[in-house]
Amino acid sequence: MSNKGPSLKETFLSPIISNNPIMIQVLGICSCLAVTSSMKTAFVMGISVSAVCAFANLIISMVRNLIPNSVRIIAQMTVIASLVILVDQILAAFAFDLSKQLSVYIGLIITNCIVMGRTEGFAIKSSPIPSFLDGLGNGLGYLVVLCIVATFREVLGSGTWFGMTVLQTVNNGGWYVPCGLFVMSPCAFFLVGILIWTVKIFRKDLQEPLEYDTHREDY
Repeated sequence: MSNKGPSLKETFLSPIISNNPIMIQVLGICSCLAVTSSMKTAFVMGISVSAVCAFANLIISMVRNLIPNSVRIIAQMTVIASLVILVDQILAAFAFDLSKQLSVYIGLIITNCIVMGRTEGFAIKSSPIPSFLDGLGNGLGYLVVLCIVATFREVLGSGTWFGMTVLQTVNNGGWYVPCGLFVMSPCAFFLVGILIWTVKIFRKDLQEPLEYDTHREDY
């Protein structure tokens, strides 16, 4: 009986829904804490990671048979770094203000565990089309979580969403008093933790079984 791998649809959708890189794999947390104070920066960062991850997977998959095993990590990082530089230059040319806000975080995509993990864990041993879809799916899964966290932080911390007024703050003659906690990076840490906890409530397969001391008689 043939051992078929996942379909292209499953390869693409799995990291967005059932195997999200942040909520399930717990990867890419650092940048999630840093860029989610507003939806604009979170969205641009998510799109940037999606593009780098998808095309890095595609390129590595296309040349995987030409890369010596001893230098595969260096080759992967070279491809990823080249794509990050390209994304950084595109942002600087067409969205300079956002590029300045993201500053060093775009460059740190090179060290993002999601991107490196997919090239090493999937693209290096898979064909180009599944590799591209896997990278794109993981990038979009990352984007979804960033947008969820950024929505809470911007709306409750500033009263805006994508810069548009959602809750009229007292400074502008409204009723809402912004919660300063939400504009601080530690708040993103708690929000991500709540998301992971919520997923594990509904996903029984992710819950770790309780270990009881069988020598005790009071269970």
